Amino acid sequence: MKTLNDFNFDKKRAIIRVDFNVPLNDNFEVTDNTRIQAAKSTIIKVLEDGGSCVLMSHLGRPKGKQEEFSLKHVVKSVVDVIGCNVKFVDDCIGPKVEEAVANLDAGEILLLENLRFYEEEKNGDVAFAEKLSKFGDIYVNDAFGTAHRAHASTTIIAQFFEENKCFGNLLAREIESIDKVLNNSEKPVLAILGGAKVSSKITVIKNILDKVDHLIIGGGMTFTFIKAQGGSVGDSICEDDKMELALDILKQAKEKGVEVHIPVDVIAADAFNNDANTQVIDVTVIPDGWQGLDAGPKSLENFDAVVNKCKTILWNGPLGVFEMESFAKGTIALGNSIDNATKNGAFSLVGGGDSVAAVKQFGFADKVSYVSTGGGAMLEMLEGKSLPGIEAILK
Repeated sequence: MKTLNDFNFDKKRAIIRVDFNVPLNDNFEVTDNTRIQAAKSTIIKVLEDGGSCVLMSHLGRPKGKQEEFSLKHVVKSVVDVIGCNVKFVDDCIGPKVEEAVANLDAGEILLLENLRFYEEEKNGDVAFAEKLSKFGDIYVNDAFGTAHRAHASTTIIAQFFEENKCFGNLLAREIESIDKVLNNSEKPVLAILGGAKVSSKITVIKNILDKVDHLIIGGGMTFTFIKAQGGSVGDSICEDDKMELALDILKQAKEKGVEVHIPVDVIAADAFNNDANTQVIDVTVIPDGWQGLDAGPKSLENFDAVVNKCKTILWNGPLGVFEMESFAKGTIALGNSIDNATKNGAFSLVGGGDSVAAVKQFGFADKVSYVSTGGGAMLEMLEGKSLPGIEAILK
């Protein structure tokens, strides 16, 4: 696996696919610069070697060229994070870009305009990828969030670089962290899967049953498993058409010697809002008109014991509707358990949009071993799929 450390960028121009698809407020200011921070060490390595950087990214889902999706809005944040001047060109191919690239000196950074202003980016157009490839001597992919897409800038471009291509620091760390959980883990291994639907996690669960010793199921998925086993879930979210599948997962887990842990009690509410009436109730006897919105105290006690006896922990999905303060206690308690296990030597990997949002919101980002930046890409890796953006560098 070729990484930045396999290259000296002195007098070389690196064309780097970064993921600057960051949230903006109504004033077009970046509200979360995590993805920019994640690319910093890769950019700094190139500059310190004596090279220059051409950065390319997408932002949002524009329909053609739309002002609100221009990457010019993120330039200030990139300058703040990297700590040096960043040039910007309002296109990503064509004569204007060619001139800006030709005038780029060692130690300088040029950010190109949103790649998705061109349909050719998402279509994986070879001619478009070739035009982009002319802007660098070495291709660096550091965009894990889009590594599962066979787009021009994430996959197709790599064919024009033969030996001169590598993973950036972020993408290398992502691959190593997920590989550590799936293939090189210290036992016992625990996977915690939360979120609303079994259907979105089926392939993940099936793929990791061979890799884990314990599986905690939480969030809205809980109720499909409970109802499948004959419990009453009231008005809780439930995929009736996936109950057979839930039973099949439990059967497979038993056959493989995997211990499955499901909440035994929940915080139930009589409405889906923060000010609803609540009660702690056995998860199998939730009355009509009530819905489970968080794991209960006994469940959290059980989960804490499991987390703290495991040496490798994967967390994907919250235990409750953490966006509402009344139903965030379970997710916070789980975060505290993982924090404690990590302090005692466990390797903990958190990934998936909601989990990442939760660990940031509740201050756990620095208390776990690694927080993944790519929700969809991470899920596909956990499902055992090969990602085109990764394969293109390995070829």
